[in-house]
Amino acid sequence: MRKIWLVIKREYVTRVKTKGFVIATLMVPSIGIFTVVLVAFLATHRSDQNVRIAIVDNAGGLAEAAARSLSGARSNGKQEFAMFESIDRPASPEAVQQGLRDRINSGALDAYLVIPGDLSHPFEFHTKNPGNFALLGPLNAAANLTLIEARLRARGIRVDDVSELSRGADLQVIKVSKSGESVERGQTIGIGVGLVILLYMSLLMYGITTMRSVLEEKTTRTMEVLISSVRPAQLLAGKILGVAGAAFTQFTIWIVTLGLLLSYGAVMAAMFNPGSTFPKIHVPISLLIWAGFFFFGGYFLYSAMFAAIGAACSSEEDAQQLQWLAMGPLVFTMMIYWTVLSDPSSTASIILSEIPFCAPVLMPLRISVQAPPVWQAALSVVLLLLTTVGVIYGSAKIYRVGVLMYGKRPTIPELVRWLRYS
Repeated sequence: MRKIWLVIKREYVTRVKTKGFVIATLMVPSIGIFTVVLVAFLATHRSDQNVRIAIVDNAGGLAEAAARSLSGARSNGKQEFAMFESIDRPASPEAVQQGLRDRINSGALDAYLVIPGDLSHPFEFHTKNPGNFALLGPLNAAANLTLIEARLRARGIRVDDVSELSRGADLQVIKVSKSGESVERGQTIGIGVGLVILLYMSLLMYGITTMRSVLEEKTTRTMEVLISSVRPAQLLAGKILGVAGAAFTQFTIWIVTLGLLLSYGAVMAAMFNPGSTFPKIHVPISLLIWAGFFFFGGYFLYSAMFAAIGAACSSEEDAQQLQWLAMGPLVFTMMIYWTVLSDPSSTASIILSEIPFCAPVLMPLRISVQAPPVWQAALSVVLLLLTTVGVIYGSAKIYRVGVLMYGKRPTIPELVRWLRYS
């Protein structure tokens, strides 16, 4: 046990002290905070100047309806459009539009809206800045309301405010769970997808780190010195646990930063957009506990597989050709996780989340979206642990044979023969 502890300590201290570890640990939260701040600023930032717009009404009598709709369009409490003038049934539409284009080019006007004489033709919005997509919503609404008012008038129906008449109902989604009900604003899907990405990236990243650690010591002949004083199984266990310690340290820092970011998200949102609301994101403690079980189970499972690949190869190129054996299940999981996300209680989702190689990602996803029966999560943990023990046992046999073998890359039949060695 003392020898395993020395290997763990060496792996942990060596990785924690590297510049790459420090930079990654600090940069990931920094990039996350910067991204959230930037998105919040861009999403809430609007120009203080409203759009100066004119309306050319070729149909006649509809400019007022369009102006009424546009005057009600607001962003952050400010009116988006400033009405310059309405031109009703111009004698020379082309000459009027040429004059408006000249005013746009000179900066005296921002845009103009053309209501066609034949309402079966499209409305036209002329502007110097067609990239401002935020204006398309209010403009589409104004065109629709104008068209509705024209149709009602044609049938002899006079309505003072079509927008009030055609205003739709608001639909609020309420998530029902055993702990109660909560308003759903996309936070459940956000947590689920974020958890999938976090688990996938961490399992892949630290698995490859373990493989490269073994490969580096093998190619530099350091392995020959280590094997003289430590058994291969002890060395494998120490490497996996040492890298696990580094991973736990890094993820603790990331999780704490994420928690602070979510806690003060409302403050950041109010800073850029006073009066805005920040959706409450509640992460149950039970989800964190289950995610921890599956993360460490998946880590030991995949790290053992990557370590065996590193021990079996003699160069980085050989390892890259064989690492698909360990990466394949993870890549497959990412390809089908949307099936589980869309229907977590389906038969396919249940079966996929019980498969040990998929469970570290898919079962936490199911728990975050729609908590399954406890027995399903417990069975998934048991199957994962049993598979992990079996994979570690097999990887230890490959590790024992492969760490001191150099030369050509072993084939899969050769790896199978190594598993049969006593």
